[in-house]
Amino acid sequence: MTSATPVSDAHPYLRAASAGVRHHTRALTSREQTAPTPADRVHLDVLHAHLTALHQLLDHLATTTRPSHPAAGRQLATAHTRLWQSAAAVHEAFHLLPSATEAAADAACHPERLPEGPPVLTICQRHLAAGHVVRRKTTPSDLHTPLHGHTTTCSG
Repeated sequence: MTSATPVSDAHPYLRAASAGVRHHTRALTSREQTAPTPADRVHLDVLHAHLTALHQLLDHLATTTRPSHPAAGRQLATAHTRLWQSAAAVHEAFHLLPSATEAAADAACHPERLPEGPPVLTICQRHLAAGHVVRRKTTPSDLHTPLHGHTTTCSG
């Protein structure tokens, strides 16, 4: 039986996840190919998993920070909303890409034709689960509000 990871050990895992994303980005941009490879569904599925994990983390941080530091909690809640918008855009892009079995010309999503069958796509299941949290904590107008007018203060 394994014990839960202590909270004090969480930061090394976050740093490792960030390093993994940076390494992946460098690997994609430093390829010496004549034509860069576009994103595929597998790539977007993994990216969506990363975004929704960050979404859960920001949700928790916003909730726990807001009582003692309301302004910081509001900023984290805004980041939570923006991250959801990013995850939703990646989910949409996933459905606009052809699957491995579809012809590139037919980019429409037809779940009934997918080898996995409808609706067992992990990205859709993950997106629906994250959407429940968003609907409980965010209004539709918040989700459609642009970031314009957002100010940050930096001292340094």
